[in-house]
Amino acid sequence: MLYEWIKALHIIAVIAWMAGMLYLPRLMVYHCAAEVGSVQSETFKVMERRLLKAIINPAMIVTWLAGLWLVYEGGWYKAGWFHAKFALVLAMSAMHGFLVRWVREFAEDRNKRPARFYRIANEVPTLLMIGIVILVVVKPF
Repeated sequence: MLYEWIKALHIIAVIAWMAGMLYLPRLMVYHCAAEVGSVQSETFKVMERRLLKAIINPAMIVTWLAGLWLVYEGGWYKAGWFHAKFALVLAMSAMHGFLVRWVREFAEDRNKRPARFYRIANEVPTLLMIGIVILVVVKPF
């Protein structure tokens, strides 16, 4: 019974993490158009920081903790599909790290990337999520 509750917690955390990972780069697209020092730019800074600190970071931590518990309890670490999934989750965590850095750059008015960069970056979590979900549900190997 505990396994099912932890799995539910894991899924909830993944949904929250993904929501933030998909929304934050979109905020950055719009932030690029805001003049440095403007009220709009300062508002984006607050939104980006709060999204990262209040939603994305805690959701990632819960996702990892619950996920590692599920892997151990379920014995999934022996499965080939899990190894592929784990690689994609590591890539998602790396993307999280890039978002942290970009939020810091915007906060310090040091962004040098165009909006197009963040539009493309916005697609990375989606592609990783698709791969992860397919591996978990289909378990192809």
